[in-house]
Amino acid sequence: MADGIQHEKTIFHAARALVSAEERAVYLAQVCGTDQPLRARVEALLKVYEMEQSRDGLGPSAGSALFEQFAPAVEGASIDEWYMDLGGTEGLYKEPLADTARRMRDAVRDATSLPISIGGGTSKLVAKLAVERAKPKPGTNATGVYVVEPGDEGRFLETFDLADIPLVGPRFQERLARLGMRRVPDVLQYDLPTLTQWLGAREAEWLYRRVRGLDASEVESHGDAKSISRDETFPADINDDSSLARELLALVTRATADLRGDDLSTRTVTVKLRDHDFKTRQASRTLDMPVMSDRVVFATARGLLARLRRARRVPARLVGVSLSSLGTDAAADQLTLFERDDNHLAETDRDRTLARTVDRVREKFGARSIMPASLLD
Repeated sequence: MADGIQHEKTIFHAARALVSAEERAVYLAQVCGTDQPLRARVEALLKVYEMEQSRDGLGPSAGSALFEQFAPAVEGASIDEWYMDLGGTEGLYKEPLADTARRMRDAVRDATSLPISIGGGTSKLVAKLAVERAKPKPGTNATGVYVVEPGDEGRFLETFDLADIPLVGPRFQERLARLGMRRVPDVLQYDLPTLTQWLGAREAEWLYRRVRGLDASEVESHGDAKSISRDETFPADINDDSSLARELLALVTRATADLRGDDLSTRTVTVKLRDHDFKTRQASRTLDMPVMSDRVVFATARGLLARLRRARRVPARLVGVSLSSLGTDAAADQLTLFERDDNHLAETDRDRTLARTVDRVREKFGARSIMPASLLD
């Protein structure tokens, strides 16, 4: 299941980098072949992406606005993923959670014509796994809604491979496999002291809780703080990649300082370019884990800028960066010990320590007291 999800995401990211609808259609025909359900899911992701890009600003999505009609707290985790906290609404709706989920699904479909799937559970982890079970796929009886009832989390988790658990990456899977653990029940047979002896205290405790569906993270709606955005309009159009990257670095430096000042972290980085002919383009990337350091945010933003420039290399009159999918800064300290697909985008303890040290120096001596060397005049 994990490989299928990754394949779908890989096709989506490749397709959205193509400029024209014709190019995307040809590409999807080539890679999806006769797998029409796969193509439909990718096209649905692209439609959501295009809805986001049609906005000149970098604000909340149409999906979030629809979900907020049902839930008091909605957290956008990425362009196509939201978490909702429906706690306390039982007395209002007076219906099973699955029925409420179906009404939400119908509302989104009626408003956008997009098919969506909804998973429900007592934690973010359980809900994230449940939504994969909800997706209608060939050979399944899935209907688009799957709810794990309270008390059923253990039995539900027992049906998964460890590879299906978010953040259990390939190298960690190999390490567990050498210990004879490939499925969730393989881990459940061991107590915490035994796992600690094999894996170390931090990893053992994380895995022990994960395979039991335990996840204390809350849905963070953050009120009006949907994103932190900074942009710059140039006095003269810029066509040099190095100069554009330098301007982007200055914006990232400001945005990440504000991010940390609000005790927040980010998962989604968006770069905006406005070309000399006023055509505005955007590219986004959602990271596996929340981050807050200049290095990782700029590495992500620089890659997005390069993608936009490859698609259309003309003079630019504005560049902007937006940080969204915001969370509390404490989330940025979670589990750097698990590997990512892009190791240079994995934030380390050193990155965070350096970022906070720089913040303290700037607070004491001024914003320009310590800056990236390329920004010094």
